[in-house]
Amino acid sequence: MRRKRWRFRRWRQQSGGGSEMAAGAESVVYEGILDGKKVAVKKPVLSTSDDLDKFHKELHLLSKLNHPGILKLVAAHARPPNYMFFFEFYEVGNLAQKLHMEEWSPSIGQVIEIAAQLAQALLYLHSLGIVHRDVKPANILLNEKLHPHLADFGLAEYMKDLKQVSVQNWKSSGKPTGGFHKKNMVGTLIYMAPEVLRKEIQTEKSDVYSFGVTVNELVTAVVPYTDLRAEAQAHTVLEMNYTEQQLTAAVVSEGLRPALAGPESGASTSLLSLIQRCWDGNPQTRPSFNDIVLELDLMLECGERPDDNSVISCGHVDSINSQSYQVPLNWFTHGQDFPESSYASSDNVASTWLSSNGNMVYHPVLSWGSFSTCGRRETMEDVHFMIPHFCDQKDIHFFGILDGHRGAEAAEFSAGALPGFLRNLVSVSSPSQALLEAFIKTDVAFRNELNSRRKFKSVIQKDSHPGCTAITTLVVKNKLFVANAGAGGQVKWQVDTWRIGPAALQVTRSIGDDDLKPFVTAEPEITETLLSSEDEYIVMASDGLWDVMSNIDVVNIIRDTVKEPGMCSKRLATEAAGRGSKDNITVIVVFLRPVSTTQRGFTSFDNYLLSRD
Repeated sequence: MRRKRWRFRRWRQQSGGGSEMAAGAESVVYEGILDGKKVAVKKPVLSTSDDLDKFHKELHLLSKLNHPGILKLVAAHARPPNYMFFFEFYEVGNLAQKLHMEEWSPSIGQVIEIAAQLAQALLYLHSLGIVHRDVKPANILLNEKLHPHLADFGLAEYMKDLKQVSVQNWKSSGKPTGGFHKKNMVGTLIYMAPEVLRKEIQTEKSDVYSFGVTVNELVTAVVPYTDLRAEAQAHTVLEMNYTEQQLTAAVVSEGLRPALAGPESGASTSLLSLIQRCWDGNPQTRPSFNDIVLELDLMLECGERPDDNSVISCGHVDSINSQSYQVPLNWFTHGQDFPESSYASSDNVASTWLSSNGNMVYHPVLSWGSFSTCGRRETMEDVHFMIPHFCDQKDIHFFGILDGHRGAEAAEFSAGALPGFLRNLVSVSSPSQALLEAFIKTDVAFRNELNSRRKFKSVIQKDSHPGCTAITTLVVKNKLFVANAGAGGQVKWQVDTWRIGPAALQVTRSIGDDDLKPFVTAEPEITETLLSSEDEYIVMASDGLWDVMSNIDVVNIIRDTVKEPGMCSKRLATEAAGRGSKDNITVIVVFLRPVSTTQRGFTSFDNYLLSRD
């Protein structure tokens, strides 16, 4: 005890009390010097005897921990008037700051490495019978090598103690820390498992859920349930759409989850599947950290190959099963690589599409945003893309939504390939003809690739025939070209299973669906519209929105929403989920001019809406 008091005096003498690094409702963290080394000093706010008991409990728990993935306690002062913890200091700060303040975008390799190290730390905790209960990026510190260290054990409990806690005791045993805290919105809520929100007893599987949300945030670099990178702006987005009670209900009863990382992130199907299994609504079906560590280590061992040859042999970690491990094919990146990179130069584009418009009377000014969510379905089969300044031209913009069925392969491949095929056609075809040919080329390329891959049963099963409907909009100066290879209002979900077949054909246009050709065509319906100053915005959406919302609903919601396209997309998608949509939901909103506060008219098309004053 004498040594700890001496260290405390050394810290006070050399640091002069330390500079404040962070402050919260329950503690203040300072930067200090201890034995000549920089340390982080956590000074808890102790207002009651219960707070003091909590301090000693946390100190007792921390003194038992010794793992490279857990923030190391180097000293403590446990006598009045200054109760303090002294921890190792990391210059980089926490993961939330790195992602949302520095706008860091880690590579997929870095994501898997950080996730694997964090999973090992949580596996160690659980082996000691400890549940962390507050896993989130703000509680993960990074060293100079970007290795994660789990921190903040103020809410940690032994599993044996949690099982004895009543609901009332649990509610008063500690409040969530950090993040958002505005009105009734509590920050840690966005990482809380459904059973926690139901006020049930927490288990180690609650940490698994929070881990899944955290890894998805690491891949997307987006704050959960928002479309923003900056935490400071997320209050508005969250509170605009949900109260604490509404968000809780959506997570618990409707299966709402943060928007899953899309294939454009470069994340493999195996990583995305792991995230989804971690945040499964049933704690019993979530993997243990023992399984998570094995899966992530295997991903690190096999790696992601740039050429993505789909089948990679690796020694299996399970000695009982020595089968080769096969990394799932990333259909999006494969689609991107498929079209030959011989598309026209920017000058050729300017001399064809742009010159064909003649003198413009009206020049639209675009802004755009999107939001997508699995909704009530277990997997995400929607894929979308937004390519402003297409072919490096400021007056050409390309947007698309691919709604997959019988698997996501066709949607993922098409989202990667379709823009590439369109680029190859800009110098030889009109926009309408180029769109038509790009759709057909994408369909042929996907079906050919599917057939060539069927020899690898783990890549695609012989009886698997994935497809997707598609809606794209191409804005060329003041002209809007819409290509719709969709359902014509006849595609429907029945008992959460895609119902389709030659006897009762419901899809008339789609990409893929090779078992249904030639009854189903990939040739899109194309409409051309001359934009004017009356045109205010475009809303594109998958069936998950249109199944439960009318055009009037969409116009009214946008009227009552902050006129920012990302926020409008988020609001529409969450409203559709709240109305009971049973499908994936993807929304793109494109404003065509500086917005006004009212919309007095609109033109409706199959899968998009063009609003006019």
